[in-house]
Amino acid sequence: MKSFRRLYIITFCVLILLTALLNVFLLDRNFDDGYYRVEAKRLSDQISQTGSTDVSQYKYITGVYKIDDDHDYISDEHYLVINADGALYRVEYRFSEDKYTVIAANCVMAAVFMMLVCFFVYIKKHIIVPFGKLNSVPQELAKGNLSIEIPEEKSRFFGKFTWGVNLLRESIEDSRKKELTMQKDKKLLLLSLSHDIKTPLSAIKLNAKALAKGLYKDEAKQRETAESINSRADEIEHFVSEITKAASEDFMVFEVNIGEVFLSVIIDKVIARYSPQLSMAGTQLKLTDHNDCILSCDADRLGECLQNLIENAIKYGDGREIELMFDKMDGCELITVSNTGCTLEKKELPQIFESFHRGENVGSKSGNGLGLFICKRLMTLMGGEVYADISDDRFNATLVVRLA
Repeated sequence: MKSFRRLYIITFCVLILLTALLNVFLLDRNFDDGYYRVEAKRLSDQISQTGSTDVSQYKYITGVYKIDDDHDYISDEHYLVINADGALYRVEYRFSEDKYTVIAANCVMAAVFMMLVCFFVYIKKHIIVPFGKLNSVPQELAKGNLSIEIPEEKSRFFGKFTWGVNLLRESIEDSRKKELTMQKDKKLLLLSLSHDIKTPLSAIKLNAKALAKGLYKDEAKQRETAESINSRADEIEHFVSEITKAASEDFMVFEVNIGEVFLSVIIDKVIARYSPQLSMAGTQLKLTDHNDCILSCDADRLGECLQNLIENAIKYGDGREIELMFDKMDGCELITVSNTGCTLEKKELPQIFESFHRGENVGSKSGNGLGLFICKRLMTLMGGEVYADISDDRFNATLVVRLA
């Protein structure tokens, strides 16, 4: 806000200074266009012909006085001397100062001044002030303060932005509540299972000690004890399975809103997103011919899947070429992202859509192994599919999207 205030103060000072300099220039400038000389010549002819010194019909001549030795005339006016009918005359005149030019120039500068005032007021009201109100919001969200009030703005500049920030805050808050609920449920489950494990574990330990000390001489009793140990071990195995299942439950919550969207809309957004980046990297982005159609999907989620596939192509390809290919089959649109330079082994294809799985070809490239897993989950929730294959040194990942 201080920088903005300093900016418009400097702007107005410069404008006022320019206006003052313009006025000084215009007021000090004499528009010596020679009109008074023409009128002086006409006056000379008039005096020679009629003897009249009437100057009422002249615009620039203000007076005419005959020069003689007996009369001295002193004046600060501009003058020239003419010879008319054998006598000398002092002709006083004024320059043709164009006052309208000065007035017009000042009017223009005043209009510019008012426009700037309105412009700065508008910028302050609709951009600077609303933005100032939102300055602390990202910091508070980063600190975990999700209850911070986000002021609503109807401004076309910040209305959608504040609405989006509010959605982000609500989404983070919902995710936190879900996470806390899941952590609580898992903690209770683990505590319960841990408690349940203690009973069969104690029985196993007692039976094992009895067998070790030879307390059971009867072979049938020994067999019964061994079967009891095995049964208790099965119980523990079941509880361990429950723990493993609880630990491997979905750690990411996916929500999709099925709607209808044109294929061209999705492709245009992806091309606009990656075309400059790939061009700078020297990667050729090819797009095969396709017919536009209406897809039944969540447009944002489908765009996310395509972005994940292209990011993988950029990261694990050789940077020569990435191609988007299209086909139709059984009421579905097939969108394939293909990249050159594939080093993934075909034997790894069945595992690439598992969470946290990373192929042996990743090398030192960073990642968490979730991109293709997310694609798989999202496409399944949208009633579609995703699969991959390797052919001719190219990795091909295909999204199967239902047609509307």
